[in-house]
Amino acid sequence: MADRKKRRFELNEKQLGYTMVIPSLILVIVVVLWPVAQSFWNSMFDYRLNDPARSETLLGSNIDLENYLDNYFYIEGQLEDLEGSAEKPEVKETITNIEEGINEFHSNLLSDDAVKQKVDKINQMLMNYEPVTNEELKYIEIENDFAESYRSALDSYQTDLMQIAESASDDALSEQFKQTAGLIGSTSETILKSNFVGLNNYVNYFQDQRMWKSLWNTTFFTIISVVFELVLGLAIALLINRAFKGRGIIRASVLIPWAIPTAVAAMMWGFLYDGQSGIVAHYLQVFHIIPDASWLLSTSNGGMFSVILADVWKTTPYMALLLLAGLQTIPASLYEASNVDGANKFQQFWGITLPLLKSSILVALLFRTLDAFRVFDLIYVLTGGGPANATESISIYAYKTLFAQQNFGEGSTLSVIVFLCVAIISFIYVKLIGSELFAGRSR
Repeated sequence: MADRKKRRFELNEKQLGYTMVIPSLILVIVVVLWPVAQSFWNSMFDYRLNDPARSETLLGSNIDLENYLDNYFYIEGQLEDLEGSAEKPEVKETITNIEEGINEFHSNLLSDDAVKQKVDKINQMLMNYEPVTNEELKYIEIENDFAESYRSALDSYQTDLMQIAESASDDALSEQFKQTAGLIGSTSETILKSNFVGLNNYVNYFQDQRMWKSLWNTTFFTIISVVFELVLGLAIALLINRAFKGRGIIRASVLIPWAIPTAVAAMMWGFLYDGQSGIVAHYLQVFHIIPDASWLLSTSNGGMFSVILADVWKTTPYMALLLLAGLQTIPASLYEASNVDGANKFQQFWGITLPLLKSSILVALLFRTLDAFRVFDLIYVLTGGGPANATESISIYAYKTLFAQQNFGEGSTLSVIVFLCVAIISFIYVKLIGSELFAGRSR
């Protein structure tokens, strides 16, 4: 009886534990996994907002009914006008054939009752000058063969009308033929092909030199900046961990660079690096650290040196703050015992401080490495990724593709690549290095 109650209590406790974890899992799925899944889905399409034919993710052929019906309404009237204005029998015959061909395709489209109902509703909305905002109403899926045939026919009609326009002796009539040809061409664009490309975007980017260059820039920036920030941050943390007069003011002042917004700090460093009036550029040239004051922002090596220096200045206090928290957890009695044993400061650092600070160092490295690998605002404001993409990070490349070019398919591909790189870095830290941390705690 007692064992049964004990098992029931353990079961209830386990169920309660799962109940407490479920909200966290849902939050992780909604905040982290769902955007990544959405980006991966978009990356499998040639999805571009600046191209009407590829402004939606389409697995099959579709028709943009709103624009199609709007064009079709005017095509009928213009073809009738052209037929009445044409003098040559062969021209009239061509126009008649175009009318019959378009009407036949249009009739086949309306043969489906569901499509006809949507067409009637959209025509009513167009008559009332109402925009069609319902995606399910605006787009209908059609057979690929019908879409291909209709597009080919419209393209052929457009070519025929352009040839007539070029041979017409009357300029006004020629312009009328050209307008109708352009209208038929835009109607052809309302018949949307499937823009599903599968993993082609990833294949293309793995062969893209610019992507590999931006990935190398990001890796180089991350390694160099994090190493310098770790060394300088540890030195600052050891300094401000000591008891001295005015320690509170020193600690507060050390955090000022980290407290400044990154975009503001980047603009400030941009003025300091200026080849004509920048004080940092001037003194680096005076001390022969750089060959010329304009070297910092006008050359590839100078640009990378500039963004790394600005990032080290900006983020070293953050590293120092994390390491200072770890230093304050080390018992002072250990140092007192080592003094009794005759250990000097260097031996205390290697024998006590560094081993006991390992967990804090690992956490600081993990946070800073992930943050540095995702660098965007500092480089974007300071150099814009230049000169000649020498400082372009993978995040900046993704931003330019996604927003500047409005290429959501390829931009989403780069976003997924960034996520995979961050996931690999996290795995390395947690599984290969972090395992020592947890093992040390268990002991």
